This record gives sequence, structure tokens and C-alpha cells, in this order.
Amino acid sequence: MIRTALILLGIIALIAIAIGFTGDAGQASLMWLGYRIDTSASAVVILIGVLAFFAVAFWQLALWLSRSPQRAERKRAATRRRQGEEIITRGFLAVASGDGAEARRSALKAVDLYDNVALVRILGAMAAETAKDETATRAAYQAMLSVPELKLAGLRGLTHLALATGDRTEATRLASEAYNQAKPPMWAFNALFEARIVAGEWAEALDLVEGALARKLVSPVFSERARAALMAASAAQLETSDEAQMREQALDYAVRAAKLQPMFTPAAVLAARLLVANKKLGRAEDVLESAYAAAPHPAIWLAYRDLVSAETPKERARRLQGIIDRNPSHRESQLLQVERAVLGHDKAEIEQAVARLEPELSDDKLTRRLAGLMAKAALASGEPDAARDWVVRAAAARPEADWSDLDAEGKAFAYSPADWTTVVTTYAETGTLAHPRLERGEATLADVPDLPTRYVPSMPFVKSAPRKMPVRDASVAAVPTDDPPVSFEDADGFDAAITGQELDEAAASTLPAPKPRARRKPAK
Repeated sequence: MIRTALILLGIIALIAIAIGFTGDAGQASLMWLGYRIDTSASAVVILIGVLAFFAVAFWQLALWLSRSPQRAERKRAATRRRQGEEIITRGFLAVASGDGAEARRSALKAVDLYDNVALVRILGAMAAETAKDETATRAAYQAMLSVPELKLAGLRGLTHLALATGDRTEATRLASEAYNQAKPPMWAFNALFEARIVAGEWAEALDLVEGALARKLVSPVFSERARAALMAASAAQLETSDEAQMREQALDYAVRAAKLQPMFTPAAVLAARLLVANKKLGRAEDVLESAYAAAPHPAIWLAYRDLVSAETPKERARRLQGIIDRNPSHRESQLLQVERAVLGHDKAEIEQAVARLEPELSDDKLTRRLAGLMAKAALASGEPDAARDWVVRAAAARPEADWSDLDAEGKAFAYSPADWTTVVTTYAETGTLAHPRLERGEATLADVPDLPTRYVPSMPFVKSAPRKMPVRDASVAAVPTDDPPVSFEDADGFDAAITGQELDEAAASTLPAPKPRARRKPAK
């Protein structure tokens, strides 16, 4: 306002100056209380401007004085707000640094100094939690439930408290309440999903995932992986049911899971097993071939191999080629090519299949299963010594994760409910297959052939002379003994080497039995 008056005064002054320079602008007369004032028009203009300026200044002064209480109140509020912000900042910094006592002091001060109720209550709850005061923490989160914008935060805090105390029932109830809000948070879904799969409630978890997809809480990729894993887990649970309807449900779950995610090997193997039990061999073969094309796994080709039992080794080798052709460049297919060659006992084919695996045979890449396969290949090629070398190397090699999915009896994915929980969670989140048996170090299907590791000498090419005990010094009197010198016939040693008998054992067998010594009569 003062700026406006000054601008107005300046304009009037410029007008007056302009009038003065143009010549006589005329006279002005003022009659006031019997007095007459005559002056020039320019002076009147300037006088009016000055009077207007002082009038505006007086008015502004009056307004400023009248608004002094409001200004003082605003200043006090600004000071209080600044102090409140400093207290809130100090409190959150104390929480971040883990200083529970300082956080609690700041939270108490913030109640009086800061007007943002939401931030004050959040700081109070976090401060109590940092100070490890469970009662105060619970009370703070309970207080949040009465504030609409803080209700989800309160439910989340109470859910974490319930989980920390092991009360999964209460945690599930609170997470369900949060999930049923108009805009459910992701943490509520995660808490419910984890609770369902930990409890082995596969059907309930499946419904939860489908609902979350409809509400756009999870991505289609996560939903597809989770549904496939959950249906496979449900099928494994229902497979051994006494009710035929439940077994049919298991078959439906397994087939749907294998179709939804062919790369999820447990679903494919389970579906194939159930299809074979229902005399649907052709469909089982299709399921396994599709799964192998998507993600080769030893359990797949082993199940494929066992689809037919009444066949010759060459027929089986020919049939295994069909599944290899589904993904020929994969490492698993290269291993299976060696298995095929061993079945056919074709040395040239074995050498060709082994040559493809040459980069995998270094010590840093060698696995126990691969070393065992090389031992079988060497044995089938008529190289028992090389086979034993591979068996020795297998003892120091690391196991293969995929091979650990087979138990000692050859059953694939014979998992407990806890194992299925790990498998479902891992596959839904990452799309990879977990290996619970490998983590526990349990025995798996034998991946190394049972061969003797002792060295057996080969047949000698030259017959050696009879072995005799040497005499070191003729001057030393020989100790009298009734036993003959240690030796055995050349033919006996030669025959023993041919039959694979230990030479020391053969020599011992040729020695005559010691003669009984005559007992001396006691002197009279």
C-alpha cells in the first residue's frame, strides 16, 4: 500500500513539473473558514499529492497498530512450528540411530509443540519400538486405529508385534483386516500369503493370489508362477488321499500347473506320474516332453525313461533320443547323450558323447554326478582303471543341485509340507527351483557307480623268476628254521594275475603249511 502511495505521489510530481515547464497553467483559489488562498495550479496539484501521501501513510500506520496482536500470534506460532519441526527431526534421527531414550523424549515434546497429529503418533510408536517397550508400542499402534489415515500403519505395526510374539493367528486376523480395506497394501497380501503357505493351506493361498491379481496387487508373472507352484503343492497333498475325488482333483491340479508353467519341473513330474496311474501314457509323455523343452531336469528324463519298462537297451536308447531332441543344446541333454551311448555299449558313440562334455571335466567345474557318469562311460568302454579314477575324483567333487531333487530311492520331489513352502515361495518370487534336500545334505539317488577303488594289477607280460629271500651277508649265520624259502611257481602267479587275484594272496596260497615244531621234553 505504501508502495502504491509513493508511486502515486511520483506521478503527481511529474505532472506538476510538466505543467510548470509548459508555462502559466492558471490560478487556483481556496476558500476555507473565511480565508481565501490564491496560488498556481501547479502548486495545488503538488499539495494534493502530498496530502494524499500523508493520508495513505497515516492509514497504514493505523492498520499496522491494529494488527499487532495478530502479528505477535503468528510469530509465536511460527516459533512453535519451528521448534516442533526440530523436535520431530531430532526424534526421527534418534530412531534411525537406535537411541530409544532420546526418541521417547522427543516424541513427548512433539505432542505439545507439533500440530501434525499423524507424524507425532508415528514418531511415538517408532520411539517406543526403538526403546523396546512392548506395552507402549502396542498402545501407540492401537491409538493409530482411531485415525483414518493412520489405520493401515497401526494394523501393520500390530501385525509385526503379533508375529514377533509368535501369535500367527492374531497376525493373520490383522493382515486380513488390512487386506479388506478399500486400498489394500502389499504388506497385507505378503503376510496373508506367507501365513497360508506356512500352514499348508494351498487352496486358500491359491484363492488369495487370484484375488490379488484381480485387485492389481501382484503382477501377472508372479501370479502365474505362484498359481502353478500352489497347484503342484495341492496335487502332492491330495495324491495319496483315500478318496477317489481327491485324487482326481490332484490330477487336475498337476496337469493345470504343468500347462501353466512347463518349466516348473515338480508339476510336470507329478502330472506324468498321476497320468500314468490313470493309464494315460500318451498325455504323460507329452507333458514330460514339453517340460524338458522348457527346462531340462534329470527327474524329467528319468520319469520319461520309466514310462516304458519292457524294452531292450537299444530300444530305450532310441526312445531317449526323442526327449533329447526337444532341447539338444542343453547341458542335461549332453549328459543324457552319454547315458544313451552307455546303454548301447558303442565305444565310438561313447567317445563322441564324452568329447562334448570336455569343458565340464575340469576340477573347478566337475560335479559328483558328472564324474560318476564318466566312470560308467569308461567301464562301458572296457577301461576299468579309468573308471576307478573317476570314482576317486567323484569323492572330492561337489554335488549337483538338480540331482538332489531325487531321494535315495529315486523318488522325485518327495517333499514335506515345509519343503513345499520353500519351493512355492522361491518359485513365485524368483522363478527358480529351490532344493531343500541339497540344503540339508540328505542322501540322493546314487550318482556314482559302485566300483572297487583298490588297484588290481593287470596280467604280466613276462613271467618273472621265482622269488627267493636274499642273504645280506654270508658271514652272518642264518637263523635255523623249518620253513622253506618264500617263493611261488611262475604259472601260479601268472594265473593269479589273469583272474584278478591279488599277487600277495596267490603267493601266500602256494606256501606250504608250517611244520609243527617238536616239543622238548623237560629235563629231569
